[in-house]
Amino acid sequence: MIPFLQIDPTHGSNISTLDPQDTLTGGFSDFDPTIAEEFGYQIKQSATFLGVPIYDMNGVLHMLIHFAFNLLVSWIIVKFFYYKKSNRRDYYFTFLIFSSAMFLLLFVMENVKLQIGFALGLFAVFGMIRYRTETVPVREMTYLFIIIAISIINGLALNISYSELILANALMIALIWILESEKVLKQKSVKLVTYDRIDLIVPEKRDELIADLEKRTGLKIEDVDVGSIDFLKDSAFVKITYDTGGKPNTIDSLKRAKDFAE
Repeated sequence: MIPFLQIDPTHGSNISTLDPQDTLTGGFSDFDPTIAEEFGYQIKQSATFLGVPIYDMNGVLHMLIHFAFNLLVSWIIVKFFYYKKSNRRDYYFTFLIFSSAMFLLLFVMENVKLQIGFALGLFAVFGMIRYRTETVPVREMTYLFIIIAISIINGLALNISYSELILANALMIALIWILESEKVLKQKSVKLVTYDRIDLIVPEKRDELIADLEKRTGLKIEDVDVGSIDFLKDSAFVKITYDTGGKPNTIDSLKRAKDFAE
């Protein structure tokens, strides 16, 4: 065990901590504790193991505060913006776990002075392995990148004031709130329909086509595009664009039965 020195000023100022690595490398080889005591400072010793402090209260509190703040911001984004419209519990779980894991990894790597490129590279590899075989909707992928960005900000911005950190997160939340608002962007969705009344697909009967599709689907259709036509089966592929009423239709992107699970 090597003593870990802390200089505790008696005048009420912050505790100054000597890096144990500096004592090992000779940076403070000439340090005399009696000099500090003459100026009213009290020398404390904490145990270290292989030059690393066993317990650092300031570091623990710093990590817990940043972790709680990052989790709170991620929860607000997922709960009140994503889940409110999508109701996908699987992505709810994924986003919060991903946010926590990303934050802790970046926080620890920043403390051990690893390069940020290495941290991002790890998650890029993870993303390719995990999501390359999955059809992830655009909205879910967007929120995944938002969660990653928030975690990077909170995990690496350790040398800025708390006011700046809160402001950065607040700006992100405000931007999401504005863009998710129906007053700014009207939510629309698209469906591909196999249509059997090919007599209505001609341009002259477009209004009749839209009226028939609205009657049979119960949707408020805003646009219709006719794709391939099969005259042998009297059917055609029709793409309809409709108003979702503010709630995205995530089922359009589901391909397999297991994707219907909550």
